[in-house]
Amino acid sequence: MKAICWHGTHDVRCDTVPDPKIQDPSDCIVRVTSTAICGSDLHLYGGLMPTMEKGDVLGHEFMGEVVEVGKNVRKLKTGMRVVVPFTISCGRCFFCQKGLYSSCDESNPNADVARKVMGSSPAGLFGYSHMLGGFAGGQAEYVRVPYADVGPLPIPDGIADEHVLFLSDIFPTGYMAAENCAIEPGDTVAVWGCGPVGQFAIQSAWMLGAGRVIAIDCVPERLRLAETHGKAETLNFETDKIPERLQEMTKGRGPDRCIDAVGAEAHGTGQLSDVLDKASTAMSLRMDRPHVLREAIFCCRKGGTVSIPGVYLGYVDAIPLGAAMNKGLTFKMGQTHMQKYMGPLLEKVVEGKIDPSFIITHRLKLEDGPDAYRTFRDKEDECIKVVMTP
Repeated sequence: MKAICWHGTHDVRCDTVPDPKIQDPSDCIVRVTSTAICGSDLHLYGGLMPTMEKGDVLGHEFMGEVVEVGKNVRKLKTGMRVVVPFTISCGRCFFCQKGLYSSCDESNPNADVARKVMGSSPAGLFGYSHMLGGFAGGQAEYVRVPYADVGPLPIPDGIADEHVLFLSDIFPTGYMAAENCAIEPGDTVAVWGCGPVGQFAIQSAWMLGAGRVIAIDCVPERLRLAETHGKAETLNFETDKIPERLQEMTKGRGPDRCIDAVGAEAHGTGQLSDVLDKASTAMSLRMDRPHVLREAIFCCRKGGTVSIPGVYLGYVDAIPLGAAMNKGLTFKMGQTHMQKYMGPLLEKVVEGKIDPSFIITHRLKLEDGPDAYRTFRDKEDECIKVVMTP
């Protein structure tokens, strides 16, 4: 089969690789009908994630048709259309039973590697390094899906892929980011980053009762989308001094809730800490540039909440923990507990309350993947979201 494979920093290729096979009675095989490039895939593309190996199949946002099931699979049948969550969860461990699916204790076969880095292992992820399981990803014609009765969500007939594909990651991720803010009616929510997750965080903040949403980015097409579709007020960090403007816009109080939808590869504004971030990543001393996290802490109102859906990979420097402590901030973060959100958000799609396809700017074939990675990374051709069909 054809698949998008990692070969090194800034080197992905459309290769021919072996078709996946059932390895456990709880597996299924999905023929992929739609797959997407996620912003966090760019961390792999940029060489920031350790334990990648040449030939690894990328991609964790995908859906398709079930073509084979293991003998222990009960909920899925061949021919079913399903969306597959990017996290892999067993459904039966301590954490899954508590609804903390991205903390699954059983799904990462390389848990010992993750423990050495993190203290304990999160769930396995599709297409996201050997530290997180070494699972082949969904930018391919076929995928092996473990724990098939736990992860894949069946899709009703008559709903196009584009309307439900993003239930695989970015729609639930944006929703959980907003939910983690504990938004109270009328709150002002500031969202750093107007990429796909940021756009869904904006939509979700309104769903959860925000009175005002302020979106921060520098890319014109992303800011336009936040304004037109997201109904947000916008700030351009290249021309606006964000802390000063947020103080002005909130009459000196600061936003009630702040969402860092950027994560590890934030672009700074020339402060000393930003210069040190760039130098550290250039010399491979650090993997993360936490400019947005610092700014969110500084800007958030006293007693407010900082939510972090943006992916961080390792250690970060110069975090103003003193400010966070003295301001009494609450932090909530983490990979998305997908199974908790996919069903309820599917209902919102079916009821017509949201059409997630608004985010798509580029529709391509799987073979176009290597060029699409470059276009997405460089934000060329007003690229916000790429969807590929094998």
